[in-house]
Amino acid sequence: MIGIISDIAHQFNVSIAIVGYLVTIFATVYAISTPLITMFTNNFNRFKTLMVLMVIFLIGNTATGLAPNYFTLILARMLTAALAGSIISLIMTFASSVAPREKRPALISWIFSGFSIASVFGVPIGTAISTAYGWRNAFLIVTVISVITLVLLFLLLPRDIKQVSGSMRNQLTLMKDSRIYLGVILVLFGAATMYGYYTYIRPLLTTELGFSLNSLNWLLFLLGLMSIFSNQLSGQIASHGGLRKMPGVYVAEIILLAVLPFTLHLQIPGLLVLLVLSLITSMLNSPIQLHFLNVAEQDYPQSIVLASSLNSIFFNFGISLGSATSSTMVDMAGVHNIGFGAAVYALIALVMVILLNKAIKSHSNFGSSHDLDI
Repeated sequence: MIGIISDIAHQFNVSIAIVGYLVTIFATVYAISTPLITMFTNNFNRFKTLMVLMVIFLIGNTATGLAPNYFTLILARMLTAALAGSIISLIMTFASSVAPREKRPALISWIFSGFSIASVFGVPIGTAISTAYGWRNAFLIVTVISVITLVLLFLLLPRDIKQVSGSMRNQLTLMKDSRIYLGVILVLFGAATMYGYYTYIRPLLTTELGFSLNSLNWLLFLLGLMSIFSNQLSGQIASHGGLRKMPGVYVAEIILLAVLPFTLHLQIPGLLVLLVLSLITSMLNSPIQLHFLNVAEQDYPQSIVLASSLNSIFFNFGISLGSATSSTMVDMAGVHNIGFGAAVYALIALVMVILLNKAIKSHSNFGSSHDLDI
């Protein structure tokens, strides 16, 4: 959706700000539906559940490509969003089940890199297809790729993995732990930081920095490469220091976002700021995902699938918040000022990661003291 906002706006004769809210709608539905579907399906066979969800996802994505009007497009995106988060959480659960513990950071970083690889290839290719042949064909190609993915999942995934059943109420006990609720708030504001500017990456590159449409795909490709590197660095951070390393990352992000509005009239410096932002913006992914999974495995085994979905759920709440903020900033202050709103969210994320590290340390000290007493 990011690379084809302008084309959809032209097709349905609405403003890019209105189409930008499609990102907000998708993220909001995703975030609300994911925990509900995840908890409801927790007691069913996970392989069969994943297959069913993938088929419905195919239907929703195809309907998006065939939508005759903007209202139908919204409904189709809502259907797709309702299932996407549960699919991702199930994939994370399969990954954590089949991988040895020492391999988890690397494997999870590659799963998150899948999102970045989609940006590297999907966004520019989708944008090129949309520009040359129409945005509908971009979605229909996603349908073809999803069919191939469904077949591969059917052939490769184990049919039965270890499950601990639990009622919705028992699964939700996880959320009472400070190590969890501080973590999800961190994810929310981390995502809001990113989408506080990335929602309008196309006009930032073309309208503000003055790059041509012909160079747009290469620039999106370059930004996507930075994101892949970011996720790989995320895996390294998860293996060496984890969340303790993240405060420094957010300090750097705050500085870059505060500087961004002043570099948008300078093509090369402005692009360099966006590239460095893309390099650091995904570093939280692997450390926080492993944190959620480890807490659930140790203390809340009935909530393991819910724990695997928390990053996706609250990341999309953050997308909703960030994209809505950026759309409001575009209407009120122009595209060139959206970095300031994102910087505020990065500051909140910095506070959250400091508090989370304190909660982890406190729980660890309590556990050690308890063991000594026993």
